[in-house]
Amino acid sequence: MSNSQISSRGDERRFVLTLGCPDRTGIVAGLAGFLTGVGGWITEAAYHSDPSTGWFFTRQAVLASSVEMDVEEFRSRFAEVAAMFGPDAEWSVTDSGAEKSVVLLVSKDSHCLTDILSRAERGDFPAQVSAVVGNHRDLEELTTRFGVPFHHVPFPKDGKAEAFAEMQRIVEGYEPNAIVLARFMQILPAELCEAWAGRAINIHHSFLPSFVGARPYHQAFDRGVKLIGATCHYVTADLDAGPIIEQDVSRIDHGYSAADMVRQGRDIETLVLARGVRWHLEHRVLVHDRKTVVFQ
Repeated sequence: MSNSQISSRGDERRFVLTLGCPDRTGIVAGLAGFLTGVGGWITEAAYHSDPSTGWFFTRQAVLASSVEMDVEEFRSRFAEVAAMFGPDAEWSVTDSGAEKSVVLLVSKDSHCLTDILSRAERGDFPAQVSAVVGNHRDLEELTTRFGVPFHHVPFPKDGKAEAFAEMQRIVEGYEPNAIVLARFMQILPAELCEAWAGRAINIHHSFLPSFVGARPYHQAFDRGVKLIGATCHYVTADLDAGPIIEQDVSRIDHGYSAADMVRQGRDIETLVLARGVRWHLEHRVLVHDRKTVVFQ
């Protein structure tokens, strides 16, 4: 196919196939045979073999219009192929044309919320922001200005279990593909981490694993660091220790105050979170144990 033909189809719907399995010979050949057999026009193909774990990872995207079947049949046919790669194989088949939903959890800081709402409003985000849930009302006006429902769930010290149960009820009512902790300053209980495993995404305002917990920029200031950063990761029951999706850093010097570091850190946080959530929604992140493979 010519480059002009391919570029003219850049925005077309895709079927996206991801696979992680024990590495061995013949995996790529098996995938190529399957995609050729269904007439798939491959637009993206990425591979990674991890010698430390012995696992193979791939992400393939094909034009949906080139395959004469719906995504359910495509998935069913690939299940037979995936079975050849062993019982431990982890795989998915998704349709890029399927509408995706995101729910944001917030407290009082607005920068990550504003960034994601703005990206979604101008069509620069592969999902609809279905709702925002906050444990304070500070960001309600900002949220509703974008036409997004805001749910206030207060978190009294003696009623956090009930508050988390109410939050879970609201969030799951939207059936979101991602639950984004956009500077939500409450620690999710273990049972909620399990219920939202692989969907709950957090932005931590420091360069993990350094400076875990509260006031990380002030911790960094006290240590006289020369780099500050942000980490986007999946939420697990281990505080700030889930599989990392994306990180970035910015250089600073001795002339920066803690307030300067916080301001610069906010810029990094918004970019890192936006990248991480986008890659998750586009099924570019494959998780194995505590690590990720990210096909950008």
